[in-house]
Amino acid sequence: MYGRRGGPPPHGGRARGSARRLTAALAGAMLLAGCSAGQDGDDDASGAASTVRQRPKAVAPYWVDPRSDAARQAAAYRADGDSERAAHMDRIARQPAATWIGPDDPRGRTERVTKAAAGAGRSALLVLYNVPHRDCGQYSKGGAQDAAAYRQWLGEVTEGIGGRAATVIVEPDAVAHAVAGDCAEQPDAEERYGLLDEAVTRLKRLPRTTVYLDAGNPDWIRDAGALVEPLRRSGIASADGFSLNVSNYQTTASNIAYGKELSPKVGNKPFVIDTSRNGNGPASGGGGQAWCNPPGRALGEAPTVRTGHRLVDAYLWIKRPGESDGECRGGPRAGHWWPSYALDLARRAGG
Repeated sequence: MYGRRGGPPPHGGRARGSARRLTAALAGAMLLAGCSAGQDGDDDASGAASTVRQRPKAVAPYWVDPRSDAARQAAAYRADGDSERAAHMDRIARQPAATWIGPDDPRGRTERVTKAAAGAGRSALLVLYNVPHRDCGQYSKGGAQDAAAYRQWLGEVTEGIGGRAATVIVEPDAVAHAVAGDCAEQPDAEERYGLLDEAVTRLKRLPRTTVYLDAGNPDWIRDAGALVEPLRRSGIASADGFSLNVSNYQTTASNIAYGKELSPKVGNKPFVIDTSRNGNGPASGGGGQAWCNPPGRALGEAPTVRTGHRLVDAYLWIKRPGESDGECRGGPRAGHWWPSYALDLARRAGG
């Protein structure tokens, strides 16, 4: 379920030279600028950010990346005269989505993103995704080589965040995989729980960091009680809450019900829900790969802290809409940009 920036966004449509040139120019500008942004995040002369503004803080206080893949894709469509596709892509580009921090340049990436967010007066939304034996050898396999490497990486992440505001999702799937025992080479559960506990503890030492420990989704560990002791060992008591549905498609209603069942078992902690792609709920059928680039899905609720539920801190786009789940159903590698899938998500969202 890895979420990271892929290469320059392919067109996925008419291949006019002007759009190809713009896409290349935007990619070059991004390499030079990194993830930095101006005060309002909308001063990119290339045009990628011309339609991107920060959301009102009272609704969604998280940083909108004006140079995201979706923003650059929308600009390319617009330059190509394809206003219909550009409008659909804008629906993704104008919302805050998380930045996933993997093994590469953890300090530099977190520093660039948190500085850009701070410059726009917003909080960075980050996902830590580097635990040893990550994703159980599936499409997003990888992670730190061992516990020592993970601790060193974690130190670089915390240095990159520093005193800037950040909301951090800690290691999607890590607890649920350990509970389910569904890895071909099962990781040492106690070591994993210990590393997660250390991650939560070290992140919470930072002055402006909010931390949510991942707890899977309602269709995975169906007995919420089975998560209680693993979450306790993984540091839930020190965390601000837990996250649900990361990179998955379960409905918001089912996640709320599940979260309300789990919360009193872990100290009445609140939770956040990934609504990035759950607008049509989960795909029916598909077997064990129903979670991997299923067709017919749609964008879910826009990111907001106004959920109307006391225990639900926020609806978030933790998985970046348009990034592949893996090499299935014609998709590129996990975390790589897939514009046709992004367009389908936006088109089916209605409204």
